[in-house]
Amino acid sequence: MLASEFMAFHEASRRNGIILSFGGDLSENVLFSLGEVLKLRMQQGATDAAVSKRVFSVFVEQAQNIIRYSADKLVPPGAAPGGMVSAGLIVVGVEDGRFFVACGNEVPGEHVTALRARLDHIAGLSGDELRQYYRERLRQPADEGSLGGSIGLIEIARRASAPVEYEFQARGDDRCFFCLKAFI
Repeated sequence: MLASEFMAFHEASRRNGIILSFGGDLSENVLFSLGEVLKLRMQQGATDAAVSKRVFSVFVEQAQNIIRYSADKLVPPGAAPGGMVSAGLIVVGVEDGRFFVACGNEVPGEHVTALRARLDHIAGLSGDELRQYYRERLRQPADEGSLGGSIGLIEIARRASAPVEYEFQARGDDRCFFCLKAFI
C-alpha cells in the first residue's frame, strides 16, 4: 500500500471516530495486548470509569468471539484450548458521542441461520428480560459446539446502550462475513 493510500485510510478512520483498530490474526495474547492499549486510550481520554469498563468488556467479548468462531482459523499443533489464532477485524470508536465496538469475521454458511435467530431473539429483549435470560443461560449447559459458556452475545447486549446491530454478507464460498456492532 502506498503512503497516500495508507494515509487516506488513516484519515478516514479518524473521521469515523475510530480510536483503536485491528485487522488480521487474533489470539488471546494479541487480545491481551490490545486490551492494554484500549485501557490506556480510555484513561487518556478521561472516560468515565463505568463506561470504560463496559467498552472494555464488550471489546473482550467480541474479540473472543472472533478467536473462537471465525471460520478462518489456525490451530497450532498441540495448542491448548486458548491457543487458537483466528482472522478478523475489531474496532473501537466514538459516534454521535457514544462509544461503539464493532467486529467482523468469516463464519461457516451453515451457522448463519442459528446465529441470526439467536441475535434476533437477544435484540428483541428488554433490559430486564436480558438479565433474566442471562441468569437462565448460566444455569444451562453450553450450546453444542460452543467453545465458551454460550453467554457472550447476551453479555454484549446487556452492556450495550442500544440493541446490537449485525449483518451477514455472503461470500459465495459457503462462508459469510459476519459483522456485529454494539454502542455503549
